[in-house]
Amino acid sequence: MFVNLLLLFIPISVVLAYVVHAPAVWIFATGVLAIVPIAEWIRKATEHVAHRAGSTIGGLLNVTFGNVSELVIALFVLAEGNQFVVKGQITGSIIGNGLLGLGLGLLAGGIGRERQKFKQDRAGMMSSLLLLSVIGLILPAVFDYTERSSFGNRYPRHVDELLSLGVAIVLLLVYIANLVYTFVTHKSVFASPPETEDCEKHAWPLSKAIGVLIVGTAFIALEAELVSHALEETARQLHLSTFFLGVTVLAIVGNASEYISAVYFARKDRIGLVLSITVGSSIQMALLIAPLLVIASFIMRKPMTLVFATPLELVAITAVAFIVNSIAQDGETNWFEGVLLLAVYCILAIAFYFVVPM
Repeated sequence: MFVNLLLLFIPISVVLAYVVHAPAVWIFATGVLAIVPIAEWIRKATEHVAHRAGSTIGGLLNVTFGNVSELVIALFVLAEGNQFVVKGQITGSIIGNGLLGLGLGLLAGGIGRERQKFKQDRAGMMSSLLLLSVIGLILPAVFDYTERSSFGNRYPRHVDELLSLGVAIVLLLVYIANLVYTFVTHKSVFASPPETEDCEKHAWPLSKAIGVLIVGTAFIALEAELVSHALEETARQLHLSTFFLGVTVLAIVGNASEYISAVYFARKDRIGLVLSITVGSSIQMALLIAPLLVIASFIMRKPMTLVFATPLELVAITAVAFIVNSIAQDGETNWFEGVLLLAVYCILAIAFYFVVPM
């Protein structure tokens, strides 16, 4: 109910931007608040379309539209030429889902319970995939940091661009292979519990679900445009870097619906689903969204590399992969592990506040 109240910020943000011509801070704030409920409605619509379409097609729809709000926001920011912000958003999304989202879920689910258990084989595969995808994602940055010295001041930028494009294509192919593995050859391992009669009764008509999906995506695009235009002026007025806003605010807003779902299902003692939502979203960012953004940047003739703005981003992304892998090993969680994840996220956020992108 609270999330739906935030829908009021859609007309408010539009009026502030196009009628009142309010300060950028107000447009930015109302825009990001409006994105939260829209993303939640897109998530709901996707689930209902998936319910009607069957397990395989439904699963593909879920993973396709699961991060649509992040992708749309990043595309508008990329079109404005703020590549550092987009890279920060990629980093923020991976650590936000793997630390903040998962941490909130473990904490919420662990309250009142000694421990919660999940399938080790499923979680182990996801953590391994996250680790491998993160290694691929950070490789261009590692190459740049280590090989630049051998070129001196003559280091050609196109090397980073071509390497990033090549890595992006490989990561997309891995993502496609992961879809085949998950929904075709090994779908029994990843099968969700059967729908209850109550779920059947409350399923939306297909026309309503598709309509909400289309309208929601259109509104996401509208709000993303407002946010991207107001980003730099907002950062200046708040005395913050656009990079910090990207790695924290934009990343959190784009994933807010995942955080809400993680807490909800954790309280229902479905911690395995919480891991799928949060870790799965981090994997999607590394294997799908980031590569798509690199390819889109070449189409826009504004090539974006995967050389991150600061080595701290590499540390943060790699840390998430190892932390998730550690949690997945014993097949159980507790509330204190959630506290630890939230603590690591807060420490990284504080560090990013002081970062000046190179």
